[in-house]
Amino acid sequence: MASEQVAELGAEGAREDAFRQLADRHLEASYRLACAILRNPAEAEDATHDAFVQAWRYWPTLRDPAKFEHWFDRILVNVCRNRLKRAARWRAQDISDDIATAGGDPYGQALDRDLLSTAIRTLSPDHQVVIALRYFHDLTVAEIADQLSVRQGTVQSRLHYAVKRLHAVLDSADAERALL
Repeated sequence: MASEQVAELGAEGAREDAFRQLADRHLEASYRLACAILRNPAEAEDATHDAFVQAWRYWPTLRDPAKFEHWFDRILVNVCRNRLKRAARWRAQDISDDIATAGGDPYGQALDRDLLSTAIRTLSPDHQVVIALRYFHDLTVAEIADQLSVRQGTVQSRLHYAVKRLHAVLDSADAERALL
């Protein structure tokens, strides 16, 4: 009985080491992906942490450790999507950017980045995810479809409507700025 427990503890230690090594290798890229989707560093940290906790729980279900990155990215995207959906229900409007730019912002790039970030937040969670995966994580339509387990046509449609919505929001913001 004692030798079985020792063997079990040894296997558990090897399991922990393998997970830790893979997690360490993918931590930075995972955080960047979460930032691209959530557009908020604190939320991205929390989402990345939650995804690693989930991955640890489901670690025994991963058959091929070589596919860890793809497997983990799917978990991370789902965690981010759930956070976006939850945030949409409890959306509070942050007016700090409006206050900061009320006197005129001489840094046009910062303003454009803020406008784009605000525009992205108007998208549905599914649209935010495909925009982040395509334009911030630089995945192809096929890779996004594989990542999300949807058809390529679905990804193309989501990208089309998301970009169309972004153009409308940004054009509206430009029109408002022109009136000032």
